[in-house]
Amino acid sequence: MSCRSYLFVPTDSSRKMTRAAESGADALILDLEDAVAPANKVAARTEAARFLAEPVPMKRFVRVNALATGLTEEDVAATIAAAPDCYVLPKCEGPDDIETLSGLIAKLGGGDGIGIMSIGTETVRGLRRLMREDWRHPRLTAFAWGGEDLSADMGAERNRDAAGAYLGPFLMARDHTLLAALEAGAEAVDAVFTDFRDEAGLMREARLAKTLGFSGKMAIHPAQVPVIHAAFRPEPAEVDWAKAVIAALEATGEGVASLNGMMLDRPHLIRARKILECEARS
Repeated sequence: MSCRSYLFVPTDSSRKMTRAAESGADALILDLEDAVAPANKVAARTEAARFLAEPVPMKRFVRVNALATGLTEEDVAATIAAAPDCYVLPKCEGPDDIETLSGLIAKLGGGDGIGIMSIGTETVRGLRRLMREDWRHPRLTAFAWGGEDLSADMGAERNRDAAGAYLGPFLMARDHTLLAALEAGAEAVDAVFTDFRDEAGLMREARLAKTLGFSGKMAIHPAQVPVIHAAFRPEPAEVDWAKAVIAALEATGEGVASLNGMMLDRPHLIRARKILECEARS
């Protein structure tokens, strides 16, 4: 089942991890990277491992440090025993990076069921490769994107205009993430909305992500979770359409059908099932 909300939580704060477990998020991303100061990395791994050993009512992801830091293997080694659902790879620059992390997971005893979420838009090199290569991999379950690190790598003064909308290169990063995810058969996850006090802005951006085809959105504060869930909740008309599509296709049993003059086939069935899956969690 896909996730609507992915809540980042610093792993050097047991209080914040406990609070995050009560947030109602579909997935927690235990952050060993940006949210943890270099001096606290070792202690954060210990806290993350302790937290992962406790039962929580959501999926458990771990964001490791980027491969270039030399810290990734230690991050995986410290957390693999608890079998997190997925590792999040920041500053991923291509399918070879995904294979490297997959190799570490296997080397350190992780099973085939542990997935990888790639964040492939945080460097210019990563984005350019995302635009021209197929990144699919047996462990790759999700693509996410972000504009903050990309801004720094580009030397951009800002990534949004005065009205708060993303500027051109960052819209391109978003769109290529969505297309790469669809090509690879993975979930497409929208970037964080950094102003956690602006619920209206978050709602607009999350609804746009849903409209485009993203299955979920990352969050940086527990207060953002219910807003994201509301944004991704199917409208009643969508639910009615999905039920009608499934009924029409099941009635023919041939993989194709017609509904109100529209031809239906497998892509419509997939979309309809996703709508009902999301509606069931609302």
